[in-house]
Amino acid sequence: MSEVDLRNFFGRYIAALNSHNFQQLSEFMHDDMIVNGQPMTREQMVTVLEEHVDAVPDLMWRPQDLAIDGNQVAARFYNKGTPIKEWLGSPPNGATVEYVEHVFHKIRDGRFVEQNFLLDALAIQQQLNENP
Repeated sequence: MSEVDLRNFFGRYIAALNSHNFQQLSEFMHDDMIVNGQPMTREQMVTVLEEHVDAVPDLMWRPQDLAIDGNQVAARFYNKGTPIKEWLGSPPNGATVEYVEHVFHKIRDGRFVEQNFLLDALAIQQQLNENP
């Protein structure tokens, strides 16, 4: 894929995430992937995403920086949402949380085959442990 194609591909992927249309992820993810060094099926990834959105129904992924190198895409996100259920070990407090996430994707045959991510769970927990 060219850099332009990868940017368009990634943009469509983010649109699918933000519409919470996780069944559409078959367009973007292989059936079997490596996620943070561990084997994971696309269906397992969908389950994880559904759990996040169940706890944070308005969760939005907001890419701020995007870098493309060959078959790899790296992004820095500034995500936002208002938890209504316990999330990442913290109960909701009515506050909207914002946090940084860094994601690195490897693409093979036009779909993600590997994903490594790190999200600032501590920032989320701190915001949920404050009074809004």
